[in-house]
Amino acid sequence: MTAAVNASTEVADTDLAELRRDVRAFLADELERGTFEPSCDSWMTGCDPEFSRRVAERGWLGMTMPTEYGGHGRSPLERFVVTEEMLAAGAPVAAHWIADRQMAPSIRNNGTEVQKRRYLPGIAAGTMFIAIGMSEPDSGSDLASIRTRAVDLGDRWRISGTKVWTTQAHHSHAMVVLARTDGQAGDRQQGLSQFIVDLPHSDIEIRPIRSIDGDAHFNEVIFHDAEISADALLGQRGAGWAQVMGELAYERSGPERYLSTIPLLRAWADELRRSGATESQRTTLGQLAARAWALRQMSWSVAGELAAGRKPDVLAAMVKDLGSSFEGDLVEAIRASSGTIARRGGGDRFATLLAGGVLNSPAFTLRGGTNEILRGIVARGLGIR
Repeated sequence: MTAAVNASTEVADTDLAELRRDVRAFLADELERGTFEPSCDSWMTGCDPEFSRRVAERGWLGMTMPTEYGGHGRSPLERFVVTEEMLAAGAPVAAHWIADRQMAPSIRNNGTEVQKRRYLPGIAAGTMFIAIGMSEPDSGSDLASIRTRAVDLGDRWRISGTKVWTTQAHHSHAMVVLARTDGQAGDRQQGLSQFIVDLPHSDIEIRPIRSIDGDAHFNEVIFHDAEISADALLGQRGAGWAQVMGELAYERSGPERYLSTIPLLRAWADELRRSGATESQRTTLGQLAARAWALRQMSWSVAGELAAGRKPDVLAAMVKDLGSSFEGDLVEAIRASSGTIARRGGGDRFATLLAGGVLNSPAFTLRGGTNEILRGIVARGLGIR
């Protein structure tokens, strides 16, 4: 881990610092023009396609993709800087987030040449948003127990089944679906394959799932014997499990796993500067800032591992476990220490951010794998039985 930090620091001294200044200037301009209000969990709930397109115009989507597919050939460390600043500002990045974070690398690594040229340029341009169809009803975190099935009809596939908790499916142009193509449910990881399914589709029903705050960024997606072309298969038939595990390293390692509630921490720090802080509040603020910085260093190390071409699955699981716990702890610590009543309305920016953190925090340790699942990954990776 230390080697990764040292390697990434060598890059950060020059180009990364300039890039960070550019992103901050862009975000300051967006805020001044009133294009968005900072929010907690903005990478899940803050969907603004026009904002995503403006980010793409700056060359900040598809950053690590090859230029031949519309990308910019930049490093994971440069992409880390951009995503870190977007999250810290609470910017509305949900429209492009999943496509840029993990679907682009998956299509780049596993897709056919036709698939790469069809989907990657749109992701980089902020005009192609892609959802993930993994979770299913009654499966919990047991992804290997999925029941969605894809039947090979020769020149096409027929998919039947249901996916759930599918983020931003209603705004997406395509969906990468994990389905069983061979064997039975008891075969677990064997016989699973992935497909890129274009949306909308006449035989695919997308139903919104309303969260406790009334918003609907999750969906239930039902495949009513939906037929898709044979060339929708992503990667190798039967290799779906291995491909998904590769994608999860990107999903679990990013700064969104500890920065979802940082806009609230920044707003509270501003409140304390204006009104004065008690010794207890200063202590709480310092403890939260220290934990955030430690997690940032861990996540930066994972980005360094990715930049070096390695697969930091165990490190990514550690970041996700510790980071998602921190996000919830931050909300509770600020709520207890500030004495502020969380309110969604009324014009108090800090109270609104606190309300967003409170309402979204139950999902922090569930999405992307529960903490229990992640600890199992870490234990196995460390050889602990």
